[in-house]
Amino acid sequence: MAYKKHHPSIKDSVLPMKAKKNIALIAHDHRKIDLLDWAEFNRDHLAEHNLFGTGTTGLLVADKLKLPVYKFKSGPLGGDLQIGTAIVQNEIDVMIFFWDPLQAQPHDVDVKALQRIAIVYNIPIACNRSSADFLITSPLMNNNYDRFIVDYSQRFKKDIDE
Repeated sequence: MAYKKHHPSIKDSVLPMKAKKNIALIAHDHRKIDLLDWAEFNRDHLAEHNLFGTGTTGLLVADKLKLPVYKFKSGPLGGDLQIGTAIVQNEIDVMIFFWDPLQAQPHDVDVKALQRIAIVYNIPIACNRSSADFLITSPLMNNNYDRFIVDYSQRFKKDIDE
Protein backbone atom coordinates (compact mmCIF):
# COMPACT_ATOMS: atom_id res chain seq x y z
CA MET A 1 0.00 0.00 0.00
CA ALA A 2 1.42 3.39 -0.99
CA TYR A 3 1.16 6.18 1.54
CA LYS A 4 1.08 9.86 0.77
CA LYS A 5 3.99 11.91 2.02
CA HIS A 6 3.44 12.91 5.62
CA HIS A 7 4.92 15.67 7.70
CA PRO A 8 8.11 14.28 9.34
CA SER A 9 6.60 14.52 12.80
CA ILE A 10 3.77 12.21 11.76
CA LYS A 11 5.85 9.43 10.20
CA ASP A 12 9.57 9.40 10.76
CA SER A 13 10.05 5.73 10.02
CA VAL A 14 8.20 2.51 9.43
CA LEU A 15 8.60 -0.73 11.34
CA PRO A 16 7.33 -3.78 9.47
CA MET A 17 5.08 -6.23 11.30
CA LYS A 18 4.99 -9.76 9.90
CA ALA A 19 1.78 -11.68 9.30
CA LYS A 20 2.52 -13.81 12.38
CA LYS A 21 2.29 -11.26 15.18
CA ASN A 22 3.87 -11.26 18.64
CA ILE A 23 0.93 -10.68 20.97
CA ALA A 24 1.32 -9.65 24.62
CA LEU A 25 -1.52 -10.85 26.88
CA ILE A 26 -1.83 -9.09 30.23
CA ALA A 27 -4.62 -8.96 32.81
CA HIS A 28 -4.97 -7.57 36.29
CA ASP A 29 -6.23 -9.99 38.96
CA HIS A 30 -9.91 -9.04 38.72
CA ARG A 31 -9.78 -9.22 34.91
CA LYS A 32 -7.96 -12.54 34.45
CA ILE A 33 -11.22 -14.49 34.12
CA ASP A 34 -12.35 -12.03 31.42
CA LEU A 35 -9.11 -12.42 29.48
CA LEU A 36 -9.16 -16.22 29.80
CA ASP A 37 -12.74 -16.38 28.53
CA TRP A 38 -11.85 -14.09 25.61
CA ALA A 39 -8.69 -16.09 24.83
CA GLU A 40 -10.57 -19.39 24.87
CA PHE A 41 -13.21 -17.97 22.51
CA ASN A 42 -10.44 -16.70 20.18
CA ARG A 43 -8.08 -19.66 20.56
CA ASP A 44 -7.96 -20.41 16.82
CA HIS A 45 -6.98 -16.80 16.04
CA LEU A 46 -4.37 -16.72 18.82
CA ALA A 47 -2.87 -20.05 17.70
CA GLU A 48 -1.72 -18.36 14.47
CA HIS A 49 0.56 -16.00 16.40
CA ASN A 50 3.34 -15.96 19.02
CA LEU A 51 1.97 -15.36 22.52
CA PHE A 52 3.64 -13.57 25.41
CA GLY A 53 2.28 -12.95 28.89
CA THR A 54 3.10 -11.57 32.28
CA GLY A 55 3.54 -13.99 35.19
CA THR A 56 0.31 -15.63 36.26
CA THR A 57 -1.60 -14.48 33.19
CA GLY A 58 0.89 -16.21 30.90
CA LEU A 59 0.66 -19.43 32.94
CA LEU A 60 -3.14 -19.37 32.97
CA VAL A 61 -3.41 -18.69 29.21
CA ALA A 62 -0.90 -21.45 28.35
CA ASP A 63 -2.78 -23.92 30.57
CA LYS A 64 -6.24 -22.96 29.29
CA LEU A 65 -5.38 -22.85 25.57
CA LYS A 66 -2.71 -25.57 25.51
CA LEU A 67 -0.56 -23.19 23.46
CA PRO A 68 3.02 -22.03 24.10
CA VAL A 69 3.21 -18.67 25.87
CA TYR A 70 6.53 -16.94 26.56
CA LYS A 71 6.28 -15.75 30.15
CA PHE A 72 7.72 -12.54 31.55
CA LYS A 73 7.78 -11.79 35.28
CA SER A 74 4.59 -10.85 37.10
CA GLY A 75 3.50 -7.27 36.36
CA PRO A 76 4.28 -5.85 39.83
CA LEU A 77 7.65 -7.63 39.79
CA GLY A 78 8.79 -6.01 36.55
CA GLY A 79 6.81 -7.90 33.91
CA ASP A 80 5.09 -4.75 32.65
CA LEU A 81 8.49 -3.12 32.27
CA GLN A 82 9.83 -6.19 30.46
CA ILE A 83 6.96 -6.03 27.97
CA GLY A 84 7.59 -2.30 27.54
CA THR A 85 11.21 -3.05 26.74
CA ALA A 86 10.12 -5.72 24.23
CA ILE A 87 7.87 -3.13 22.55
CA VAL A 88 10.79 -0.68 22.27
CA GLN A 89 12.94 -3.47 20.77
CA ASN A 90 10.21 -4.25 18.20
CA GLU A 91 9.57 -7.70 19.74
CA ILE A 92 5.87 -7.13 20.59
CA ASP A 93 3.44 -6.16 17.83
CA VAL A 94 0.08 -6.15 19.62
CA MET A 95 -0.96 -5.76 23.25
CA ILE A 96 -4.16 -7.15 24.77
CA PHE A 97 -4.23 -5.65 28.27
CA PHE A 98 -7.36 -6.19 30.36
CA TRP A 99 -6.52 -3.73 33.13
CA ASP A 100 -8.78 -3.08 36.09
CA PRO A 101 -10.31 0.41 35.85
CA LEU A 102 -11.88 0.21 39.31
CA GLN A 103 -8.96 -0.79 41.50
CA ALA A 104 -5.65 0.96 42.11
CA GLN A 105 -2.62 -1.22 41.46
CA PRO A 106 0.60 -1.14 43.48
CA HIS A 107 2.45 -0.76 40.18
CA ASP A 108 0.15 1.86 38.59
CA VAL A 109 3.20 3.85 37.49
CA ASP A 110 4.49 0.84 35.54
CA VAL A 111 1.05 0.27 33.99
CA LYS A 112 0.91 3.86 32.81
CA ALA A 113 4.47 3.62 31.47
CA LEU A 114 3.56 0.45 29.54
CA GLN A 115 0.51 2.11 28.00
CA ARG A 116 2.56 5.19 27.13
CA ILE A 117 5.32 3.20 25.43
CA ALA A 118 2.74 1.21 23.45
CA ILE A 119 1.33 4.49 22.16
CA VAL A 120 4.77 5.99 21.45
CA TYR A 121 5.68 2.92 19.38
CA ASN A 122 2.24 2.82 17.75
CA ILE A 123 1.29 -0.77 18.50
CA PRO A 124 -2.36 -1.81 18.50
CA ILE A 125 -3.80 -2.02 22.04
CA ALA A 126 -7.04 -3.56 23.29
CA CYS A 127 -8.12 -2.98 26.88
CA ASN A 128 -11.50 -4.68 26.85
CA ARG A 129 -13.27 -7.57 25.16
CA SER A 130 -14.95 -5.51 22.43
CA SER A 131 -11.73 -3.83 21.28
CA ALA A 132 -9.87 -7.16 21.55
CA ASP A 133 -12.53 -8.82 19.37
CA PHE A 134 -12.23 -6.09 16.74
CA LEU A 135 -8.44 -6.28 16.83
CA ILE A 136 -8.01 -10.07 16.65
CA THR A 137 -10.51 -10.38 13.77
CA SER A 138 -9.15 -7.47 11.73
CA PRO A 139 -7.98 -8.45 8.22
CA LEU A 140 -4.72 -6.63 9.07
CA MET A 141 -4.01 -9.11 11.86
CA ASN A 142 -2.84 -11.91 9.55
CA ASN A 143 -1.02 -9.77 7.01
CA ASN A 144 2.23 -7.87 6.89
CA TYR A 145 1.74 -4.31 8.09
CA ASP A 146 3.93 -1.21 8.10
CA ARG A 147 3.66 0.53 11.45
CA PHE A 148 4.42 4.26 11.41
CA ILE A 149 6.77 5.53 14.10
CA VAL A 150 6.35 9.15 15.08
CA ASP A 151 9.43 11.33 15.48
CA TYR A 152 8.54 13.03 18.74
CA SER A 153 11.84 14.93 18.76
CA GLN A 154 10.50 17.02 15.83
CA ARG A 155 7.48 17.96 17.94
CA PHE A 156 9.63 18.85 20.94
CA LYS A 157 11.93 20.93 18.74
CA LYS A 158 8.96 22.81 17.31
CA ASP A 159 7.69 23.65 20.80
CA ILE A 160 11.12 24.97 21.78
CA ASP A 161 11.56 26.99 18.59
CA GLU A 162 8.24 28.80 18.95
